[in-house]
Amino acid sequence: MASFKLNNQNLSQIAAKVLVPQYNRSILKTGIVHVGIGGFHRSHQAYYTDQLLHDETTKDWGICGVALLDFDAKIYNTLKEQDGLYTLIVKELDGSLTKSVIGSIVEYLFAPEDPKKVIEKMASPEVKIISLTITEGGYNYDEATGAFNFGNTLIQQDLDNPQAPKTIFGYLTQALKLRKERSLKGCTIQSCDNIQGNGHVAKKMLLSYVRVAEPGLVAWIEANVSFPNAMVDRITPATSALDIEILKESSDIDDAWPVVCEPFKQWVIEDDFIEGRPAWETVGAQFVEDVVPYEKMKLRLLNAGHSVLGILGALYGFSTIDEAASNADISSFLRIYMGNEVTPTLGGLEGVNLKNYKFSLIQRFGNTYIKDQIDRICSQSSAKIPIFILPVVYEQLEKKGSIDYAAFVIAAFAIYSVGVNEFGTQLIIKDAMEIVLNEKAILSRKNPEAFLEIESIFGKLKSNETFVEAYIKAYQNIVQNGIEKSVKDINSNVLNEI
Repeated sequence: MASFKLNNQNLSQIAAKVLVPQYNRSILKTGIVHVGIGGFHRSHQAYYTDQLLHDETTKDWGICGVALLDFDAKIYNTLKEQDGLYTLIVKELDGSLTKSVIGSIVEYLFAPEDPKKVIEKMASPEVKIISLTITEGGYNYDEATGAFNFGNTLIQQDLDNPQAPKTIFGYLTQALKLRKERSLKGCTIQSCDNIQGNGHVAKKMLLSYVRVAEPGLVAWIEANVSFPNAMVDRITPATSALDIEILKESSDIDDAWPVVCEPFKQWVIEDDFIEGRPAWETVGAQFVEDVVPYEKMKLRLLNAGHSVLGILGALYGFSTIDEAASNADISSFLRIYMGNEVTPTLGGLEGVNLKNYKFSLIQRFGNTYIKDQIDRICSQSSAKIPIFILPVVYEQLEKKGSIDYAAFVIAAFAIYSVGVNEFGTQLIIKDAMEIVLNEKAILSRKNPEAFLEIESIFGKLKSNETFVEAYIKAYQNIVQNGIEKSVKDINSNVLNEI
């Protein structure tokens, strides 16, 4: 049987096989501009919004997806050819697939093609929210100081060419400037990235840029733009060619870029939307006064857990996260790390059973049907480790708690950054700091402390004797005895888990 190309015209035929939008997409207003229309946005915020749009009274919250960077051309062209539609494939724990077509993205723009069009859309009176999934590195701050990085050549380009920006900060500044000049209302800038205090960070970085680019705009932003914090969670691996083929064979849908994800989802949001918001709470989101405890829980357990599995798994020679999570020694390592080092740094979590949450993470990581690639999880580790792991190190050092497992992970990261594991397998390293990481990793073969000299990642950690001692011990153990024996050795010293 012939498959149907996913687009508006073929929705009625596709509806015979999978769930499709039951709302009239043509009458939706674009209330949200979202920058960064990759897999996570489409499995999370766009999914929640799609569910909400099935309420016939909701017509003001369609999404305009913006592809910001040159290499985003593929996703832009895909959405354009498919009328913004895509298939969400939920890989259940029993291996079954729950499929639905998502229709909340009703417009799509490619920023490099027409920057002014994107600026105008962001400045549109009907747009109440500009949301972001631009990755941890997209916020352009120095990990050691927390200050905005004006040394970034793209930032310099935006300052010199404000009407043809390359970064999110250039776009937001020009859009907000238009709103002010046209006496329009402000809007909400909503970060959906894995950064603790992501709203606070977005505000701090934007205002840092604006003070240099458009200093007269600062007071207007402070009075008319809100930056709610949020915690987001749904494991969303890269889509494979096999996923595309299975969708075509099982459901007769020809979708060039479906999204696959796990069944679990969570969205905890600070209720601070200056010009209104969708009623996402009616479809499972949770609005709270203080997001911080939930953010810490997720960043330090789930996101850090992913990094632990990714780095150790790469050294073991595994290619997917579920393989690493299914290894008894790595699983025990992660359980002990979460129980002995992370848990003491987490505060009160209303409505959360922390022990159950940690057990659920082990189950989620081990979902054999997700097949999240280790090289994806390890990508941009130089930006992830200071956010996911090092805050635990600093807090534990202050209270004289255990840091041995975190130090072991950093040592493993130094060895990983050489680019080849002990079995001679080349490692795929995708990192903005790849060259520096590699140079310091090679120097560390003679002097392990050399890796800790990367101040933009590790700050002043090299001067802490307790941490350095644990790090060197772990480094030497891995080099001398191999990763597998080293993990067994460190586990054998601890009885506590989760």
